Amino acid sequence: MNGPAADDQRLDIDTHDQRMPNRAGTMAQGRISFNGNARATAMTRFSRLLIVAICSGAILCGCVSTVDNLGYVPDPRALDRIKPGSQTRSDVAEILGTPSSVTPFSDDTWIYVHRKTSTFAFFEPTVLEQNVVVVDFDDAGLVRDVRRYTLEDGKLIDPVTRKTPAPGKELGIMEQLVGNIGRFSQKEGSRR
Repeated sequence: MNGPAADDQRLDIDTHDQRMPNRAGTMAQGRISFNGNARATAMTRFSRLLIVAICSGAILCGCVSTVDNLGYVPDPRALDRIKPGSQTRSDVAEILGTPSSVTPFSDDTWIYVHRKTSTFAFFEPTVLEQNVVVVDFDDAGLVRDVRRYTLEDGKLIDPVTRKTPAPGKELGIMEQLVGNIGRFSQKEGSRR
């Protein structure tokens, strides 16, 4: 049976020549067509795969390690130009530039610090390289000494983690929540 009635009853399954029922209740023989559903399913699968690939790429891009250069250490040739006993603070500032840090209670020590770190995703940064140059000045303002330190010269310290106890009572969560009820109401005429 051919015609519009047979076309309406085509099944959307993957089979070969079979007998199929039509509207009249008789069996018609022919190939079953997909009516475009296979193409739509393939496009849906492709689009899902594309979305997964894009999301995976975005996530992996966030896991790239970054290298940061922090601070400034002068060029070794510039450091060789600094001669103890003959140059002043202004001479050093002209040759090396302004320091990264100056000692807090006097300006007798200038410190130049450079640190190169690598950070992977959200983990703690790893120090790859560290250079410190310390320039000491005497009371007359002349260079007394120039010292250089690297990462190998550093020492690990253990900061004190003790806490100083404070006098008073420690309140539990319920005491904190319920303890203030009624404390905020003031009587008329009694202001603090």
